[in-house]
Amino acid sequence: MFDQLSKRLQKIIKDLKGEGRLTEGHIEMAMREIRMALLEADVHFKLVRDFVERVKSRALGQQVLQSLTPGQQVAKIVRDELVEMLGGSSQELQFSSTPPSVLLMAGLQGSGKTTTVGKLGKWLSQNGRRPLLVSVDVYRPAALEQLDVIGKQAQLPVFRDPTTADSIELARRALTYARNIGHDVLIVDTAGRLHMDEELMQELEELRRELRPVETLLVADAMTGQDAVKSAGEFHRRLGLTGVILTKLDGDARGGAALSIKVVTGTPIKFVGLGEKLEELERFHPQRMAGRILGMGDVLSLIEKAEEAVEEEEALRLAEKIQRDAFTLEDFRDQLRQIKKLGSVEQILGMLPSIGPLKNMEKLRVDEKQLVYLEAIINSMTPRERRNPRIINGSRRKRIAQGSGRTVQEVNRLLKQFDQTRKMIKSLKSTFSGKQMGGLRFP
Repeated sequence: MFDQLSKRLQKIIKDLKGEGRLTEGHIEMAMREIRMALLEADVHFKLVRDFVERVKSRALGQQVLQSLTPGQQVAKIVRDELVEMLGGSSQELQFSSTPPSVLLMAGLQGSGKTTTVGKLGKWLSQNGRRPLLVSVDVYRPAALEQLDVIGKQAQLPVFRDPTTADSIELARRALTYARNIGHDVLIVDTAGRLHMDEELMQELEELRRELRPVETLLVADAMTGQDAVKSAGEFHRRLGLTGVILTKLDGDARGGAALSIKVVTGTPIKFVGLGEKLEELERFHPQRMAGRILGMGDVLSLIEKAEEAVEEEEALRLAEKIQRDAFTLEDFRDQLRQIKKLGSVEQILGMLPSIGPLKNMEKLRVDEKQLVYLEAIINSMTPRERRNPRIINGSRRKRIAQGSGRTVQEVNRLLKQFDQTRKMIKSLKSTFSGKQMGGLRFP
């Protein structure tokens, strides 16, 4: 989402770092570029004005102008102000001391609200909670069915009561059920509209009075830009929002909503949706997002993703096989599957410092289908071939190509890549032989 903004800001910072000494003229020119970059990203114009003024005021200080590294000082100022614009620090979900804690989810139709209910429920379940989902959108029968489907996919219980068509009564019964059964969280999916209307707001206000939610969360579509900010302001005025979940942050929008929504509404962004899968919901960290935008990376989020995707026993098993020089094509296939669990290759690159997003990011784009093709080729081999690729002669390569629906050239390429990977692992093992790194000793 932030590709264009990232490219502009990174170029500005790079140009400033290239100057041995900064003058007021340099800073004035940089501020003009930053102003244009933020406006083009659809950031609210008042926020752009205030942001530029704060950066300019700090950048013109004597400590910066007389510093031996003035460009780096300005880069730090831009990062600090960007973090502040995004909310300063990450905000935790609140829970009631007396369960169940009610999370009331609001939003316009099409914002991804129902899917986000499932994502949030799955996230809570993975973090030790026992959530119950309920849809009180009695106006759209498909809404109830949709939440049922999502609940099954996420392996979460969904409350339904066909004996009532009243949203308030349905919510009341769901709360009683959650309390009696022992669920500690009730996530309420409310009705949405194509636009703000009085009927919608009145129903939400009544639900809020009845349920007394500990969190009232707005699900906002980041692709709608400043419209998302406007609707967030109205929802906050009527409901007193405690947080926002921005969806479709993986899209091609300019990102202005994410940069504007906290300052305009005073409501923190608590989660962001980064794709359609139920696993693709992340807690929002302003510091990490600022690092991504400025090309400084987000290694902490990458580590968290890896910890979720990679099982400790599997990692130890792989390390033991590498030490015995017994790395096989089956292990290679398992690593491809782990990479897919982490998300798209582009997302992973975007979390690495000095890589994402680069001005030449297009050259780094990886066709995700290639990972599927590689796995198909390996699956078309016999167990013996996967364990000992040296026996794969010409006729075997032809058979594997036909079985996987790929070409012989692709099979040859995979075998070559695997051979190079084994040589690289062997070389690294030799380099670190007898040395200790990060508490691990290499024999």
